[in-house]
Amino acid sequence: MDITGQAGIHLTRAADNKLAGQKALVTGAGSGIGKAVAAAFAEAGAAVAVNYVSGDDEARAVADQIIAAGGEAIALRADVSDEAQVEAMFAQACAAFGTLDIVVANAGLQRDAAFAEMTLAQWNTVIGVNLTGQFLCARAGVREFLRRGPRPEVSRALGKIICMSSVHETIPWAGHANYAASKGGVLMLMRTMAQELAPRGIRVNGLAPGATRTPINTATWSSPEAYDALMRLVPYKRIGEPEDIARAAVWLASDDSDYVTGITLFVDGGMTLYPEFASGG
Repeated sequence: MDITGQAGIHLTRAADNKLAGQKALVTGAGSGIGKAVAAAFAEAGAAVAVNYVSGDDEARAVADQIIAAGGEAIALRADVSDEAQVEAMFAQACAAFGTLDIVVANAGLQRDAAFAEMTLAQWNTVIGVNLTGQFLCARAGVREFLRRGPRPEVSRALGKIICMSSVHETIPWAGHANYAASKGGVLMLMRTMAQELAPRGIRVNGLAPGATRTPINTATWSSPEAYDALMRLVPYKRIGEPEDIARAAVWLASDDSDYVTGITLFVDGGMTLYPEFASGG
């Protein structure tokens, strides 16, 4: 299978079909990192529910590309910050696929402002989607894993949850207090879930992208000047691509990482190495 998307996705089928027979739901999968994860999961053999909240055509195009390439996919609209919509989405996914084995809580947004000017609406919107949305989707996934029971024919784990975080779970970010707080919350939500759920056979991990070429941060990479400035923060001297994150997500969702739970995997070209201190500090 070879899925090529409008945002530069070009992945080839993993030779060993790491996710064969598994069912996955990826939130915020109409574009960017979520789209790349959905495509990579399909190429690794999973059926994929493509969640979106806006952009019907884009999300349905992601599902259609997967189907055209020989995979199985559906597009499901839901606001992840709304409990009723999340519950309905999971019911639809399970009705279509029979169950779910993997949940990737990827949906996220920014509402940036200087701290003194940040409104409560800006704060609540970001926390609602980026943190509460991950709680609601992870909880729905865990409930389905426990209801369904083991599926050893497809995975050693009872279920897998991947929480999409950011380098800003650890790096402060002036002008983005709501976003940084949401990602710091994702870190502790992920680790606490991992601690509590490991005895039940459920693995929970985080993925923390650094600077990545996605629509949410176009201004940071779309001009040579902006790109050069960004590269001062990236020791590896290139921007991340959504596929970089997607390959890491496939590994975390597969049995190759079966003894891995409660970790944040930074996919950041070294941003968390604080390159400003390489020659000073």
